[in-house]
Amino acid sequence: MKVDGKHYRSIWLEPDGWSVGAIDQRRLPHEFVIARLTNCAEAADAIRSMLVRGAPLIGATAAFGMALAMHEDASDAGIERAYQTLIVARPTAINLKWALDEMRAVLRPLDPSARAQVAYARAGAIADEDVVINQGMARNGLALIETIAARKKAGEAINVLTHCNAGWLATVDWGTATAPIYLAHDRGHKVHVWVDETRPRNQGASLTAWELGHHGVPHTVIPDNTGGHLMQHGMVDLVIVGTDRVAVNGDVCNKIGTYLKALAAFDNGVPFYVALPSPTIDFNISDGRQVPIEQRGGEEVAAMTGRTADGRIETVRIVPEGSPVANYAFDVTPARLVTGLITERGVLKPERMALAAAFPERMASAAE
Repeated sequence: MKVDGKHYRSIWLEPDGWSVGAIDQRRLPHEFVIARLTNCAEAADAIRSMLVRGAPLIGATAAFGMALAMHEDASDAGIERAYQTLIVARPTAINLKWALDEMRAVLRPLDPSARAQVAYARAGAIADEDVVINQGMARNGLALIETIAARKKAGEAINVLTHCNAGWLATVDWGTATAPIYLAHDRGHKVHVWVDETRPRNQGASLTAWELGHHGVPHTVIPDNTGGHLMQHGMVDLVIVGTDRVAVNGDVCNKIGTYLKALAAFDNGVPFYVALPSPTIDFNISDGRQVPIEQRGGEEVAAMTGRTADGRIETVRIVPEGSPVANYAFDVTPARLVTGLITERGVLKPERMALAAAFPERMASAAE
C-alpha cells in the first residue's frame, strides 16, 4: 500500500542483504519511523513490544528473526536458541508458531554453511506468500461487498464496520479485513468504513484510520461502544474483522471487543465476516476455549499517548493511582455468531468440515 504516494510493505529485507526494515507501529499515527532489526533478539523484542503486530506480520517477522539468527550462528544450537527466543514473544497469534515451525523444518536438514542463505530466501517467500494470500482474500471479500452494492440505491455508500487493525500494517501488504475494502474502493465502489477506536492501544484510531486516510478511503472513527447503536439504526451493512487464531470448529480469537460486535451484529441481522489467511487456522485445537489469551501490562489501559496542541507527543495517565487494571488482549467469538470466513480459497462456513475441505494439506499436516 502507499504512504504519501510511495509503496511500502510493513517489513522488508534492507539493501544490505541481511538486516530487516519494518515500520515502527508504536509511533503511528503521529510519526512515520522505520526501524532496522539486526539480530534475533531485536526481532523478538519487535514482536513483544508491538513495534510489529497483527498475526500475519508476527509470523513474517519471526521468519526474518530466524534468518537474522542464522546470519549470526547457523549451528543446530543456533536454530533452537532462535526458535525458543521467538516462540515466547507473544502467545496468542498462531502464525508465530507456524512460521517458526516452517523455518526450523527447512533449516534443520541443511549443512550449517547453507542455512543463512536458505533462511533469508524462505523468510522472503513467507512474506511474498502473505501478500498473495491477502490478494485472494480481497477478491473473495469483494464479491460480498458487490452483492450489497447491487442492492443499494445510486450514490449510497456500503458501510463496513471493522475492529482493531486488520489492515496492511497487520500483514505484509493489503491486509485481511481491509483487503476487500481497498479493492472495492479501487474499483470505484462507494465504500465507507466505521473504524472502532479499539481500546486499549487504539489500533483502530491510530492505525486503521491512518491507513484508510493515506489510501483515500472514506471512514469515520467511533468509540468502541458505538457499533451496536449504528447497527440498530441500519447504518452498518456488514462487519469484517481479522483474527489471530481460528479453531478447527470455526471459533474466532481476535482483539478484545470483537465478541461484543458479533453479538450486536447477530441481534440486528448484520452479516459478520472474519477475514483470515490459512496459516491463522489452528487445526490442532478443537475450539476457542483452548486458545491462550494474552494478558498485557496494565499501563496500556491506564495511560494514553497522543499529540498535544503545541505538537508534543505525550503519555498521560487516565486511571486513578492505585486502581487495579486488567488487560485481556483477546476474546473468542463462537462460530455460531460468524456468518462466514473470508479466506484465500473462498468464503467458508465456520465449521470443521468446510475448513478441512478447503485446506486438506493443513489438516493432514496437523494430524501428523
